[in-house]
This record gives sequence, C-alpha cells and structure tokens, in this order.
Amino acid sequence: MAYVVTEPCINCKYTNCASVCPVDAFREGPNFLVISPDDCIDCDACVSECPVDAIYPDDEVPEKWEHYIEWNERLAEKWDEKVINETIDPLPDADDWSEKEKSTDDIVEEWP
Repeated sequence: MAYVVTEPCINCKYTNCASVCPVDAFREGPNFLVISPDDCIDCDACVSECPVDAIYPDDEVPEKWEHYIEWNERLAEKWDEKVINETIDPLPDADDWSEKEKSTDDIVEEWP
C-alpha cells in the first residue's frame, strides 16, 4: 500500500507533508504534489501534515478520487527528478484554491 495525493492539493501545493517524509517519496509538479508508490513506505507521517486533507492510503481514497492512484504513479515517474523534501512557500493563491472544487483538468503536468 502507498499513500496518494488527491484533488485538494491542486493549485495549493502545501509542502508540509514532503518535509516530514523519511524516504523522499514526494515529487513536485508545477501546481500539485504526488507520492511515488515505489518509494512510499506507508509510514503515515504525511497525512496529518496536509492542511487540505489531500492524502489517503491507496485503499481508502474516496471513490470520486480513485483515478488519483494512477495519476500519482504516472506523474511520479514523469517528475522523478523533482524530489521535494523540504517546506517551500505554497502557491500564491493556495488559500483561495483550497476552498474550490477542482478536477484533473486543473493539473499542470509540464513545467513552464
């Protein structure tokens, strides 16, 4: 089992979770974080650090967000060189976005 970052992270990108990960399983995208299922050791340290409740064990991801299991796997591979293990400033409008409904259409995959 691995942990999965889901929709609430989009356009927020709080990194408190990544800074407590003991194995550097987080990857940083332009507007979203993912967890590499190959690196995650299921320690649960990240869950309580996420201010938008975006992280779930893969077997507890809400049905409406189950597609994020595949997104985390695919994007962790794509962003493999973008390991993040420290706290950085969230995106400028993170507080506004944390309250909005989002979708995978809002994910930016390519770095500008």
